[in-house]
Amino acid sequence: MLFRLARPFIHALDAERAHALTIAALARLPALPAPRATKRLAIRVAGIDFPNPVGLAAGFDKDARAFHALGGFGFGFVEVGTLTPLAQAGNARPRLFRLAEDRAVVNRLGFNNGGQAAALTRLERRRGIVGANIGANKDAADRIADYAVGVAATAPHADYLTINVSSPNTPGLRALQDAAALDELLARAIAARPANGPPIFLKVAPDLELADIDAIARVAIERGVDALIVANTTVSRPPLASRFGGEAGGLSGAPLRPLALARLRDFRAATGGALPLVAAGGIGSAADAYARIRSGASLVQLYSALVYEGPGLARRIARGLDRLLARDGFATVADAVGADAGRPNVGDKLESAR
Repeated sequence: MLFRLARPFIHALDAERAHALTIAALARLPALPAPRATKRLAIRVAGIDFPNPVGLAAGFDKDARAFHALGGFGFGFVEVGTLTPLAQAGNARPRLFRLAEDRAVVNRLGFNNGGQAAALTRLERRRGIVGANIGANKDAADRIADYAVGVAATAPHADYLTINVSSPNTPGLRALQDAAALDELLARAIAARPANGPPIFLKVAPDLELADIDAIARVAIERGVDALIVANTTVSRPPLASRFGGEAGGLSGAPLRPLALARLRDFRAATGGALPLVAAGGIGSAADAYARIRSGASLVQLYSALVYEGPGLARRIARGLDRLLARDGFATVADAVGADAGRPNVGDKLESAR
């Protein structure tokens, strides 16, 4: 209710300024406890015990300033970043747009962040489950080396690491999703991870052809990636009502929902259930989250929906998921994962991927 009253005033501000003020306010809060695990919602993924499957996607807390407070809003986990080895300003402003009529956002931020060193100092005090999203500097001579540096530096300070090669706002970055480049990147990144280091996730774009999906799935399995995050923002443009619909950048929010769900199903089929999947893109309700889980996701992430639904959204989704699971007779969320995708023979899929 309070957010509904405040939303017109928040949305009267420039989108990036409003976001900066939100982060500044959250940064001043004391550390808040993460939600308590419940039997139905708790899930173990990549060796990590998540109290619930509802996470905050990267991009909200870019510089790891507010993660300590976000568990108190119902998130089972928080992903900070994207963090690059060196600080960078990102692209020219304006670069963040609300598409209110479409309940969407377009951004072309360009990995704006204060660099890994500053963020890692703050992450030393982390609580709850915190992942770190890693990227390359725009002007890096060797972008793959940037990822290796990021893995080595960040591994001691995060519960999992996400290799982000899916942002559309750093020119040429998505080329690292090509099979040969991705194979080299993952080999070097995983080699840079310290012994007993955290699991490594890979975040992919929704703008992929089926052949690309099969190739990415094969490389990810062969290289030992621990999970795939499906998917980042899209450069495609479904019909949009907002005047900002033609702005360059990645589109997120409600219009991304059908594409992100389709890509999740594609990656479930391509991996045969051999890799945990994390669903992102267009998730704004418990029904959305449940559809992703039944389609093969073990975890879900949201961000853009918070712009329109407010900070209580994660808690509402978690409660709604609990009710939906109970309604359909699932004792745990893990039991519902892939319920609508069948139970493929994982061994056969792994063997064919080798």
